[in-house]
Amino acid sequence: MIAMSGGVDSSVAAHLLCEQGYACIGVTMKLFENDDIGAESNDVCCSLSSSLDARRVADKIGIPHYTFNFSRDFDERVIGKFVREYELGRTPNPCVDCNRFLKFERLFLTARQAGCDFIATGHYAGVGLDGQSGRYLLKKALDKAKDQSYVLYMLTQEQLARTLFPLGGMRKSEVREVASAYGFANAQKPESQDICFVPDGRYADFIERRTGRKSEPGDFIDESGRAIGRHKGLIRYTIGQRRRLGIARPERFFVRGKNPLDNTVTLCGEESLCSKTLVAEDFNTISCEIPDAPLRVRAMTRYRQRECLATAVWTSQDRVVVTFDEPQRLAAPGQAVVLYETGREDVVLGGGTVSATDDD
Repeated sequence: MIAMSGGVDSSVAAHLLCEQGYACIGVTMKLFENDDIGAESNDVCCSLSSSLDARRVADKIGIPHYTFNFSRDFDERVIGKFVREYELGRTPNPCVDCNRFLKFERLFLTARQAGCDFIATGHYAGVGLDGQSGRYLLKKALDKAKDQSYVLYMLTQEQLARTLFPLGGMRKSEVREVASAYGFANAQKPESQDICFVPDGRYADFIERRTGRKSEPGDFIDESGRAIGRHKGLIRYTIGQRRRLGIARPERFFVRGKNPLDNTVTLCGEESLCSKTLVAEDFNTISCEIPDAPLRVRAMTRYRQRECLATAVWTSQDRVVVTFDEPQRLAAPGQAVVLYETGREDVVLGGGTVSATDDD
């Protein structure tokens, strides 16, 4: 069962699997109605237009195609969590949650129930098997500029054993060439750059429409707790933000923290925007058993960020403290931290959700 979004990546992935002799079923997940998210265009991800694009490709390569309505799951487990986390002062990553709860939980279960041996997607990533440990590995894609292993860190051993990533060894340019060669109408379809259910990128407006509540203004405070201005609502800011603060002062200010208890946003200068340590909760360890000693790793706290050398210590089965060799730009609570091995640089060691930094 291959997840087909209507984009060029999943279309080519389906074509490649058919060429390799797999019997494929194409599936598009219906996740929302455009009216539910306030989208004016019908060309956003998971829209009716995208489903039709997926069906056209499925018809062209000769495989059945179905659309499954997973909108209730998506609403509860992705959109609902996104809204709750923002209101709690955190910065969630809905793409991680969509992969976790929809593609590799809900769709994975559906594939098993349908008698499919594997689930496949158009992600740029790879799956390998460690011959010594017998563990399945999540690996980086060949095309490092497109690698999506960062948003797949939650995959379990069971899921990796039954997952195919046909594009892991290809570059994006090659994928488009294949699509053009076979006459796929979506060969040059542009990629989605925004969160699918907030296509205009205005997160705060979406949250206020969703909840029916206006985010209350409050105080901007400096690191000493002194009020230095007024903010327009906690959900309109995220850690590290510099623009659109509305502070009429000669200094350059950045958002350093948000406190929903007293509705304050803490600002700081650029020199205070770094941290050496973070804590990750809900950590999923992939490539090894839970280490009982500190482990040298390469850490990434933002998608496509340069990896940084660090030491990781597991304080429980799913809680890890990461200490960087050099101070790094603050990671926003709610975002993902993904660790890669130092010896095998294309192997994901595991990942989790940032819960705190050393100054929290």
